Amino acid sequence: MEDLFKGRFVRLAGVDPEEVSKTFAQWNRDSEYKRLLDTDPTRLHSIKATKDWLEKHIQEEPENTYWFAVRALEDDRLLGDIDLAVINWGSRDAFLGIGIGERAFWDKGYGSDALGVMLQYAFLELNLRRVSLNVFEYNQRAVRSYEKAGFKLEGREPQFVPREGRRYDVLHTGLLREEWMEENGNKTNTK
Repeated sequence: MEDLFKGRFVRLAGVDPEEVSKTFAQWNRDSEYKRLLDTDPTRLHSIKATKDWLEKHIQEEPENTYWFAVRALEDDRLLGDIDLAVINWGSRDAFLGIGIGERAFWDKGYGSDALGVMLQYAFLELNLRRVSLNVFEYNQRAVRSYEKAGFKLEGREPQFVPREGRRYDVLHTGLLREEWMEENGNKTNTK
């Protein structure tokens, strides 16, 4: 494995509250981006408020959370973030979350690459047994990306998310280490 935190298009890096607060405040003004990630109504926050929240969040972050900035290899631009929250070390289970905030990088493989790097980290470095994630049924771009990475539908919460006068399901998906290893074991480091 050449570089644990580097894929074909992106690398995972530490989160810098100063930089991320400016970028998050900008991305949070994009209502489509927010609707793809969050069930709460979109709220606008200043850069200062976002920075204060981030600093507090990082300081209070449990040791079982691994949160990274997603950066483009070509120019080191901040594209988004990805995190892994280990919910049970005994069973080695974790939840994953990812967001690519820069629209110019949507549908170009950056999110899939970041997901692949994080799964490699989860299964090979942390030796997790299972990674789960939830996705809103209307986020078909993400659904396809997760399926491509090997995630399988395990359940749904019907009509959980209210959007535009109707309600949508939340899809619960999961990926087991042995399934990921069968597909990726000989191709680590996504290069």
